[in-house]
Amino acid sequence: MFRSAVSEKTLLSFSSFSSFLFALLGISLGFWAGSLVIVFDGAYSLVSLALTLVSLGSLALRKHPVFEEQPNKALMIEPAVVAFKGLAISAMCLFSFGSAVLAIVNGGRDVDTGLALVFGLINVVGCIATYLILTRASKQSLLLDAEAKQWLMDSVISGAVLLGFVVAMLLSKSAYAAFAVYADPAMVIIASAYFVWVPLKMTLRALNQLNSIRKLEFSY
Repeated sequence: MFRSAVSEKTLLSFSSFSSFLFALLGISLGFWAGSLVIVFDGAYSLVSLALTLVSLGSLALRKHPVFEEQPNKALMIEPAVVAFKGLAISAMCLFSFGSAVLAIVNGGRDVDTGLALVFGLINVVGCIATYLILTRASKQSLLLDAEAKQWLMDSVISGAVLLGFVVAMLLSKSAYAAFAVYADPAMVIIASAYFVWVPLKMTLRALNQLNSIRKLEFSY
C-alpha cells in the first residue's frame, strides 16, 4: 500500500511537471505563431496542471485524521476530484469551441505553419510518452486513470493539430490558398466538439461512484 501511494504521488508530480512544460511551450509559441489551436493545446495543458495539483492535494487530504475516523468519506475524495476534473475540462472545451467559431466569423487566422509543424511534432511525441508512462499504472487508482485519460486526450488532440497544420500548409500552396486561414479555428472546433464527451463520461462515472459510496454509508 505504501509503495502504491508513493508511486501515485510520484506519477502525479511527473504529470504536473510535463503539463507545465507543454503549457509554457504551447501558449508562448501559440501567440508567436498566431495559432488559436496551439494556444488551445497549451491552455489544455495549463488546466491539466491545475487539476493534477488538485489530485496531489487530495492525496494529502485522505491522510487527514478526520477521514481516518470516517473511511467512507475518505473514499468519496477520489471520485469527487475526478468529477471536478471532468467538468473543468468540459468547460474549457466549450469555451474553445466558442472562440474558434468567433475566429471563423471574423475571417479566420493566418498561422506560421513552419513553426506550428515543429511544435506539433514535439508535442505529439511528448504527450504520447507521458500517456504511456501513466497508463501502465492507471489501474492503481481513479486519479491515475483520470490522469492517463487527460494525456490520451492531449495526445490525440496534438496529433489532430499536427495533421491539420500539414493540411493548412498544403492548402496554402494550392489553388485553395484562401481557405488556409480557416484551418486553424476549424481544428479547434473539431477537437473541442469531439473530445468534450470524454471528460463528460469521466464525470458521470465518478458521480455514479459517489452515489454508490453514499448508499453504502447510509446502509450502515
